Amino acid sequence: MTDKISTGWKNDKKYNEWIKNLKEKFRQIQLRAAVKVNNELLNFYWELGKEITEKQKEAKWGEKFLERLSKGLMAEFPEIKGFSLRNLKYIRQWYLFWSSIEEIGQQAVALITQIPWGHNIVIITKCKNPQEALFYVKKTIENGWSRAVLTHQIESKLYERTGKSITNFDKTLPKSQSDLAKEMLKDPYCFDFLTTREAYTEKELENDLLSHLTKFLLELGSGFAFVGRQYKLEVAGEEFLINLLFYHLKLHSYVVIELKTTKFKPEYTGKLNFYISAVDSLLKTEKDNPTIGILICKEKNKTIVEYSLRDISKSIGVSEYKITRELPEELKSSLPDIKEIETSLNEANEEKGYE
Repeated sequence: MTDKISTGWKNDKKYNEWIKNLKEKFRQIQLRAAVKVNNELLNFYWELGKEITEKQKEAKWGEKFLERLSKGLMAEFPEIKGFSLRNLKYIRQWYLFWSSIEEIGQQAVALITQIPWGHNIVIITKCKNPQEALFYVKKTIENGWSRAVLTHQIESKLYERTGKSITNFDKTLPKSQSDLAKEMLKDPYCFDFLTTREAYTEKELENDLLSHLTKFLLELGSGFAFVGRQYKLEVAGEEFLINLLFYHLKLHSYVVIELKTTKFKPEYTGKLNFYISAVDSLLKTEKDNPTIGILICKEKNKTIVEYSLRDISKSIGVSEYKITRELPEELKSSLPDIKEIETSLNEANEEKGYE
C-alpha cells in the first residue's frame, strides 16, 4: 500500500512541481546567504586593510607588525585561513590598490565586495591600474565568471581588445544599441586555442573554431547563441552559405560572422552586406533588431576599412584575429592531416544537426 502511494506521489504533476519550486527557493536562499557572507567578509577585509595601512603609517611599524598580527589572529581563530601572513599582505595591497584613486575607489568598493576574494586577488595582481581592474570586476559580476575564466580573460588582454573594432555602428544603429554592439566586438580576436597548422584555409579555420565551440563562444563574449555553420539562404532560386550565424540575446539580433584568412579587401564588406540583407528579409522577425555583421580577417588597414564602410547601410564591424601559439615542428608531423580533420568534424556536425 505504501509503495503504491509513493509511486502515486512520484507521478503526481502538482506534487512534483511543488517540490521543484521548493528546491529552487532553497537554492536561492543558499545563494543569497553565500553572497551576504562574502559581502560581509570583504567589508571586514576593507576596514582591516585600512587600519593596517594607517597603523603602519602612524606608528612606522614594519613588516614584523604583520607577522605579529597574523600570529595573534590565527591563535584566536585557528580555522580561519584569511588571517595568514600572506593573506594579510593581500588585504593591505587590495586596500591600497583601490584607494589610490579616490573617485574610482568610492565607486569600486560597492562592486568589489560582490565578487569572491580569490577573484579580487587575481584582479589586483594582474591588472596594471584601477580602470582596467574595474572593467574586469564589472565583467565578472555581469557574466558570473569563474576564477579560471577571469584569469584567462585578463591574460588574453580582453580590456585592451574590447570595443577596438572598426565599425559603422554610430551611423547605422540607435545610440543605446550602438554602444552595446561596439562593446560586444573585440580587436583582435584571440584564437590561441586553435590547433591549425601554419598554412590553412577559411574552411579549416571555421572547422577548428567549431570543434572548440565552447572556447570560441567564450572569446566572442556573453550573449552569443550558436545558430549554424555554412547556413543556407535561398535568394531568387540561388543558394548562399553564411560561414557562421549567431543570435545575440542582449542585442536581440542575428549576427553574421564571416571569416577571412587573408588581408581585408573592400569587396568583403559588399558580400557581408548582402548576407545581412538576406537574413533581415528571410529570418528576422518584427521582435528582432536589425542584423549585425562581423568580418574577422587575418589583417586589415584602418583607412581602407573605413572607406569601405563609409556608405554601407548595414551594421558591420571589422576585426583581426591572432593565433600566437605555434605548434612545435616535431608535433605537427604527428597531427592528422586536414582531410582527416574535415571528415571527423563533418561527421560530428551531422550528428549534432549543424547546418
